[in-house]
Amino acid sequence: LTFPPTDAYRHMLPSPDPESLAAAVELAVAIRSARLGRATHAAAVKYLSPRPLPAFLSNHLVNMYSKLDLPTAAATLLSVDPDPSVVTWTALISGSAQNGRPLSALAHFAAMLRASVRPNDFTFPSAFKAAAAARQPLVGRQIHASSFKSGLIDDVFVACGALDMYFKTGLTFDARTLFDEMPQRNIVAWNAVMTNAVLDGRPDEAIKAFIKLRLHGGIPNTISLCAFLNACAGASYSSLGSQLHAFMIQSGFDLDVSVGNGLIDFYGKCHWVHEARAVFDEMHMKNDVSWCSMVVVYAQNGAEEEAFRVYLDARKEGIRPTDFNVSSVLTTCAGLSGLDLGRSLHAAAIRSCINGNIFVGSALVDMYGKCGSIRDAERAFEEMPERNLISWNALIGGYTQLGDAHMALTVFDEMIGCGEVAPSYVTLVNVITACSRGGLTKEGLDLFETMKERFGIEPRLEHYACVVDLLGRAGMEERAYEFIKTMPVRPSISIWGALLGACRLHGKTALGRIAAQKLFEIDPQDSGNHVLLSNMFASAGRWVEATEVRKEMKDVGIKKGPGCSWITWKNVVHVFQAKDTTHEMNDKIQAMLAKLRRQMQAAGYMPDTRYALYDLEEEEKETEVLQHSEKLALAFGLICIPPGIPIRITKNLRVCGDCHCAIKFISGIVGREIIVRDNNRFHYFRDYQCSCRDYW
Repeated sequence: LTFPPTDAYRHMLPSPDPESLAAAVELAVAIRSARLGRATHAAAVKYLSPRPLPAFLSNHLVNMYSKLDLPTAAATLLSVDPDPSVVTWTALISGSAQNGRPLSALAHFAAMLRASVRPNDFTFPSAFKAAAAARQPLVGRQIHASSFKSGLIDDVFVACGALDMYFKTGLTFDARTLFDEMPQRNIVAWNAVMTNAVLDGRPDEAIKAFIKLRLHGGIPNTISLCAFLNACAGASYSSLGSQLHAFMIQSGFDLDVSVGNGLIDFYGKCHWVHEARAVFDEMHMKNDVSWCSMVVVYAQNGAEEEAFRVYLDARKEGIRPTDFNVSSVLTTCAGLSGLDLGRSLHAAAIRSCINGNIFVGSALVDMYGKCGSIRDAERAFEEMPERNLISWNALIGGYTQLGDAHMALTVFDEMIGCGEVAPSYVTLVNVITACSRGGLTKEGLDLFETMKERFGIEPRLEHYACVVDLLGRAGMEERAYEFIKTMPVRPSISIWGALLGACRLHGKTALGRIAAQKLFEIDPQDSGNHVLLSNMFASAGRWVEATEVRKEMKDVGIKKGPGCSWITWKNVVHVFQAKDTTHEMNDKIQAMLAKLRRQMQAAGYMPDTRYALYDLEEEEKETEVLQHSEKLALAFGLICIPPGIPIRITKNLRVCGDCHCAIKFISGIVGREIIVRDNNRFHYFRDYQCSCRDYW
């Protein structure tokens, strides 16, 4: 405790009077400088010795050490105080609660009572906060009883602390009873009701509380308004939220940066992207939360490129990378399959010393997994100092994208074994999907059938869809259909879509027509279902029925978006469609395809003309499948991308069987690593083999 002042702070040390020393301690708290605080403490001991420190200065020092999260120094200083006051104890309790040490705060509160020091109206709110953070409802009730005996529960701030504690420890009935019995309710009490209702997933209750606040003549503050916006977003009450926006403009609240950030978030969650951008552009002052909120709005609404542009604009405006904005932008890289962009953000995170943050680390694992770089995902996961459920789910999801069911199950078992986190419904969706894509039918079914017993998780629609896909990929379409008929929930688009996809894969046209009809009833305007049915008939050689389906699409005005593949080279995205001849390098691309065709045929490749979707002569079918978009993109990649660099292709549809077979041959012939991401998963081609082992 007798830390000598350093030269760096010598000029800042005050004159030796206690009032100046106390002011220096307050400055140390304000600028969060432990070195200045310790130097001031040393100066106080030096100048005032052998006299004891004045009580008010001792209180300032305990408060300083507590607020700067130096609990040992704070407790030591209190222990040498012969007669610590309620102010000293409160400073210690408050500092522990504020710095995430709720159990220490509760222990100090108990020691204070044993020392026969009576808590005051500042002590109780800190104690309630600690009980809430520690999830200790029984202790919270005991503190409530103590405040009741002391008569301080009638103080509105003490009552608000108890109210918030009851909500956060799950004692909602007690919280409502206390709120009803409060003799006076200030805005803090109303905010406690609204914010906790939002956090607990009860948006309607938060909205009703806001309306009651207005009916009682209360004036909301920024916290009330943001809570109401969050409630409207959670309940999808977009019209009600926009009415509040009008109230904010009338009241002048729209100039507040916190309210502006809340509006951006609200409009983004309601998918009103244009309105969110308008609020953002009209803000007179923006902070890092504003920029991050705008990035998230674009990312959540499928506008990944715009999200990345906003991030770049923020950097130009001098906004430093934070854990929140970097993790948000990493999500957009995952959506864009922008591995190079993700790596540049990873470098920015390292430079900013935030790569060890749990949110950034989880986002890195997720980004690398979704960009198909599983080794980088594993490395990012291993380097995380701590992991949460999102981290584990991200790594399992990465293996799921690859169809590596064995590794997905291995990581899942490791997660269960470590005991750090319990699986969520998302975890089980990932693992069952991995089993589906990896051909582990038995393991996937066993997990589905025991998930409620083992983990207490009720199956949701997503799990049922995974099981239908699992059975369908294994060629058990009839069993999948029987499973659908016995489901306790109404089948969704994803469930019938999984069955139709399996029927198309295995040529089960009769059952496929049933699945397609169910899909048409749910969403008659979805072109994808019509195209899948038409392709199923075409693959089976039933050209009349295939033509009829396409004619029906044309008659009712359903338009099909074109299938395409794209590849990035030198920061330029090159997009190809089937039979595309518009590319500036088309002559070289066609020459490369002709060369590859001769080499593949010499190696034993035979075109699979079942994937020619029009009734043509056999030779014309062979020419058509050679001109599929993924083959054109691959030919371009072989021309431009130097040897040794993996060729990465993305396709917006499922890669066709003939292209899959051809790329396996090409990977061996040219000795290159080729990575194709279709709308379901990644395929790693190398040495005539694919990572999916022809099961996808």
